[in-house]
Amino acid sequence: MKKVVVSLGHNALGYTTTEQWDAVKVTAKALADLVEAGYQLTITHSNGPQVSMIHKAMTELRRVYIDYTPAPMCVCSAMSQGYVGYDIQNALRAELLNRGISKPVSTILTQVTVDPYDEAFYEPTKQIGRYMSREDADIEVKKGNYVVEEPGKGYRRIVAAPKPIDIVEIEAIRTLSDAGQVVIACGGGGIPVIEQQHALKGASAVIEKDSIAGKLAADLDADQLLICTAVPCVYKDFGTEKQAPIPKMTVAEAQGYMAEGQFEEGTMLPKIEAAIDFLTKVPTGTVIITSLDEAHDAISGKTGTIITK
Repeated sequence: MKKVVVSLGHNALGYTTTEQWDAVKVTAKALADLVEAGYQLTITHSNGPQVSMIHKAMTELRRVYIDYTPAPMCVCSAMSQGYVGYDIQNALRAELLNRGISKPVSTILTQVTVDPYDEAFYEPTKQIGRYMSREDADIEVKKGNYVVEEPGKGYRRIVAAPKPIDIVEIEAIRTLSDAGQVVIACGGGGIPVIEQQHALKGASAVIEKDSIAGKLAADLDADQLLICTAVPCVYKDFGTEKQAPIPKMTVAEAQGYMAEGQFEEGTMLPKIEAAIDFLTKVPTGTVIITSLDEAHDAISGKTGTIITK
């Protein structure tokens, strides 16, 4: 049975609570197709809109009820893992049972260690939360947080996106996977934590979900990493008249395309970087980049982009 790590993007989850309820039903069908075809799945997912919504809610709660302590980013990340995992596992469990497949689906609240001296902490880039007035932005700055202005819209807080070091709960994830369960883990990149002796302290940061997907796949020695995104495959000259699909490429070819600036930073580039990281550690593996609705055909080699060592 092939071990496959599936990385779900925003399209698989929607952007609001109600959108997510509808989206996971569709997502569950695509995932169940893979389970039914005999693949052993470990699932990770994005959480950008979800963690931003939670952060906004907790911030506004503090503004209305001053006795409440504002929730730090690590707590918001944990909350997002819980409720996104809850929706995915319930939708997938129901879909599997409808097909006569009795297979446990579990969500692991996952922490990921980061380096406190990672350069990302000195140059935060990830925007989160609500738009703020200049006065509110000044308050955030006084707390030691970073903000950025969007002309005509206001100010938003920005946090660091450090590289992952270790997945703290990897043994639990591996044990459940080896027992034949579908596991949902490392949601939103995992809860970023800094190791201080034997204690783990939450970091004011987020981790790129593509980056953690590559590491999770490598740590599990997966056969395939399936990255689901908004497009059916990777394109050369994307968004131009010369746009052309790339059905297959090696790590060396991917690095060549990266040197040409073919992949947009913040969208396709992190996925290619994750693919290279995984294949460097598991040379026998393959990476597939495609849309969720074409995942079954892509994993069978019929569509999508396949990346090999």
